[in-house]
Parts: sequence; C-alpha cells; structure tokens
Amino acid sequence: MNALLKRLGNSGWIWSFAAALLVWLATIAYTGGQGAGEIITAALSFATFTIIVGLGQMMVITTGPGNVDLSIPATITLSGVVAMKVMDTDSARLLIGVVAALGAALLVGVFNYILIRLLRIPPIIATLSSSFLVLSTAISYGRGIRIKPPPPLAELATMRVMGVPVAAILVLLLSLVIALVIRRTLYGRSVLAVGQNMRAAWLAGLAVDRTRFLTYLLSAFLAGLCGILLSGFSGGAALNMGEEFLLASIAVVVIGGTSVAGGRANVPGIWGAALFMYLLVTMLNTFGASAGIRLILTGLIIIAVIVVAGGEREQR
Repeated sequence: MNALLKRLGNSGWIWSFAAALLVWLATIAYTGGQGAGEIITAALSFATFTIIVGLGQMMVITTGPGNVDLSIPATITLSGVVAMKVMDTDSARLLIGVVAALGAALLVGVFNYILIRLLRIPPIIATLSSSFLVLSTAISYGRGIRIKPPPPLAELATMRVMGVPVAAILVLLLSLVIALVIRRTLYGRSVLAVGQNMRAAWLAGLAVDRTRFLTYLLSAFLAGLCGILLSGFSGGAALNMGEEFLLASIAVVVIGGTSVAGGRANVPGIWGAALFMYLLVTMLNTFGASAGIRLILTGLIIIAVIVVAGGEREQR
C-alpha cells in the first residue's frame, strides 16, 4: 500500500486530481450536498474542450523550452467559423464542414512552423503573430454571422449517457490514444527525446525537424477539433469563442505535471487540471465571491497547486 501511495505521489498528475477533489468537497460542503452530481457533470462537459487543446499544447511544450502554441484561440475560432459556414445548418454537409475546418486548422499549423523553422522566429512570437492573421481571416470570412450547427453535431456535443457527456467519453479515448502515441511510437519517443536535449536527439539520428513539425500540426488539429465541437455545444461559432483557451491551455499543462522544460508529458494530469480549474471557478461562484476576488483567488490557488506539485518533483 505504501509503495502504491509513493508511486502515485511520484506520478505528478495525482496533485491536480487531489486539488480538484478538495475543491469539489468544499463546494458540496457549502451547499449541504445539493447538486453534487450536477457539478461533476457540468465539469466534465466544460472541461472537455480545455482537455482537447491542453493535449495539443502539452505536446508542443514537451518538445523543449520556448515551445508554446499561442495561436490555439485563433485556430479554434477559425475552425468553428469555417465549419459553421460550410455546413450552413445542413446535416448533409456535416462531413464536408468537418474536413474543411480541420484542413484550415492544419494550414495554421503549417504556417506556424514555416515562421519557426524557415524564418527562425521564436515559437512564442511566431504563434502569437500568426494568431492575429488567423483571427483576422476568421473575422473576414465569418463577417460576424452566427450560424447554428446541424442537429447531429449539436446532439453529439451535448448528448449524455447516464449523466456522462458523450464528448467527454470520446475525448477520454483520444487521451488514451495520445498516451499510447507518446509511450509506444517512434514519434512519441522522439518528442520526449527532442524535449530533453534537441542536439543529442539530432546526433542520435532522430528527425528533429519532422518531429517538431508534426507536433505543431497536431496542436493545430486538436484546436480545430475543439472549435468544431465547441460550435456544436454553444449553438454556433463566435469570434471570441477561443479567448479563454489561451491561458487555460497552458495552465492545465503546468498544473497537470508536464515539465515546462520539456522532455516529460503527463496526459492524466491534463484531465485533473482541467477539472480543477472548472471546479475552482464553480466553488468561488458558489461562495458568492465577486469577479475581482474570483480572479485573485483563482490565481493564488493555482500558484499554490503548482508550488506543491513542483516541490514534490524537485524532491525526486
């Protein structure tokens, strides 16, 4: 038993789940146990979208220091707008809209890596710059028109089975695939190796450039997928639909136990961190905290979780 507890403590992701559990218990204690199940269901529904983009951001950050994708919010918006415009509420055009939206997202990933590799622009600057161009494209193409999603997409994004969102189940399967890719494939091991030491990975014969290129493509693809599902969930695409995912996608990676220095990814931690962040906001709303107090307390609590988890990792 002690060995199991020690192993869980060393896993990194356990701290995000522990924080989420504590926040949930504090919330239901305040409400006298009312709405406990509804809070969990809502957390799974809303955290699903953060998990999708968090997985992509995790892969980018794992490739080493300085690697981060700040174009995720703009890519979410662009893919949502493209999907809704192409589908135009017609269920028969659902597949075409999905392909078009994901294709647009992949083009963003290609453009990001062109700026990074060919023009030698640091990733944080390259992806931030491209986000302005991508968002401008979305605004120009969408022209502020909000189009409702086709019924099948809306049903997929909002459907529940025994209180569990279907989208959350699908994203859980996606998470398992990502975890297997990291552990069992050449690409996944290359991502870890590049993040630990890029030059050593190159000297070992690994395709460093191809690995980084595929990683930025993956991040853009997952952002596009998030944009499509979010459009179905919220009843259409909006030009500000990706704003909240800029810091959230980075926060869940850090809180979840992925090393910001690169070389170590933590898929389960993304789930725990995403649930923690939603439940934290829910708890503060339940307590009746004002908007300013909520922001201050959210920041302080997140810092505390990172410090605790980071301190444990340093001891190892």
